[in-house]
Amino acid sequence: MRLEGKTAIVTGGASGFGAGIVRKFISEGARVMVADINGDAAAAFAAEVGDGAMAQTVDVSSGDSVRQMADTALAAFGNVDILVNNAGVSHLPTALEEVSEADFDRVLAVNVKSVYLTARHLVPSMKEKGAGCILNVASTAGVSPRPRLNWYNASKGWMITATKTMAVELAPAGIRVNAINPVAGETPLLKTFMGEDTPEIRAKFLSTIPIGRFSTPEDMGNAACYLCSDEASMVTGVAMEVDGGRCI
Repeated sequence: MRLEGKTAIVTGGASGFGAGIVRKFISEGARVMVADINGDAAAAFAAEVGDGAMAQTVDVSSGDSVRQMADTALAAFGNVDILVNNAGVSHLPTALEEVSEADFDRVLAVNVKSVYLTARHLVPSMKEKGAGCILNVASTAGVSPRPRLNWYNASKGWMITATKTMAVELAPAGIRVNAINPVAGETPLLKTFMGEDTPEIRAKFLSTIPIGRFSTPEDMGNAACYLCSDEASMVTGVAMEVDGGRCI
C-alpha cells in the first residue's frame, strides 16, 4: 500500500498505459480520478476498478476543460497529491513536410499544451500544501527518434525538457516532477505509430527492443508507482526509460 492516503489524477486514464497506471495506483491504496476525453470509457473503467476511482471527462488541450477537471478533483479529494500527464496522440508515419497543419496542431495541443494547462490549474494547490508529485508520460521517441514520426518525436522531447525545468523550479516548493519513457506498447496508439499492423512491421519494431517485447500497461504502472511514492522522495527531474533497452 505504497500510495495509501494519496489522491491522484491520471489523464488518458481509461485505456492503454493510463489504465495500467490507474490499476496500480488503486491497488496501492490511492484514490484516483480517471480523466479521459472518452467520458463513457472513463466511467466504465472507474466502475470496473472499484470505489477508489472516479471518472471525469476532460479535453486536456482545453483550458476550460482542464480547469473543470482540477476543480472537480480538488472538491472531491480536498487536495491532489499526484498528477499523471498521460494523455497523448500522434500523427501517422509521414514525411515531416507532409504532416498536415491540423495534425501538427493536434499533437502539440494534446502532448505539449496539456502539460502547461494541468500545471497552471494544479500546481498552485500543490504549492499551498508544500508537497506534490507530477509524472509526465513521455516516450523513447523523445530520446531516440524514429523517422517519419518527426513532430510526435519533437513533442515528447519537449515533454522531457519540460519535466527537468519543472523539477528545478518546483523542488523548493516540495513538488517532484519526473517522466517515464515507454517504448511502443499494446495501446490504442500502436497502430498509429506503425502505420499498419502487420506481423512484418511488428517484427521490425520488436527487433529494436533488446528484451524482445513491447511495453505493457503493467510496466508503466509499476514504474509510475515507484516514482510517485515516498520511496522516490529524492528523485526528481528524471526521465526513466522503461523500454527494454531500446535506447541503449
